[in-house]
Amino acid sequence: MKLVDAIQRLGIAHLFEIQIGTALCDIHENELNISSLREVALRFCHLREHVLWVSPDVFNKFRGEDGTFNEDIKNDPKGILCLYNAAYMLTHGGPELEGAISLARHHLESLAPSLGSPLAEQVKHALHVPLPRTYRRLDALCYILEYEQEEGPNPILLELAKLEFNLLQAVHLKELKAISEYFH
Repeated sequence: MKLVDAIQRLGIAHLFEIQIGTALCDIHENELNISSLREVALRFCHLREHVLWVSPDVFNKFRGEDGTFNEDIKNDPKGILCLYNAAYMLTHGGPELEGAISLARHHLESLAPSLGSPLAEQVKHALHVPLPRTYRRLDALCYILEYEQEEGPNPILLELAKLEFNLLQAVHLKELKAISEYFH
């Protein structure tokens, strides 16, 4: 799921649509026993984004008897960030995740000053505009810069994302030049 997440956030998912679709269908069909909040939230978010139904009950393993999220999740800032973003994938009539948004926001706001780079920047961006509500192409440049700073980035994906971004930027500049010449 981390690889799919990186590919999508780097703005190069369109180059791997078939592979991502196949991988997500396999993940959806196989019931995985994942114990990491980050992995569960990424799985939930990406499957829902690709119109594959996932019940919000997958988060029950992180809830106590009273239905509220366990306090120990606050020790997992990456997991909380993923939960925050995943909670925005809720459907109408699905109040299960509404409380997760406010809880995750509260924890992220309190953790933000103590977080290092690039996680601090990711939290800042998500609190401003949650990932599911961003325009992926615009977010790609920010994420390319953040991904470079992460532990163990995939250099091939990073280079591909930079090339793709620069190519797209060159196309836009060419189009803008053609439009401006037309009106002069």
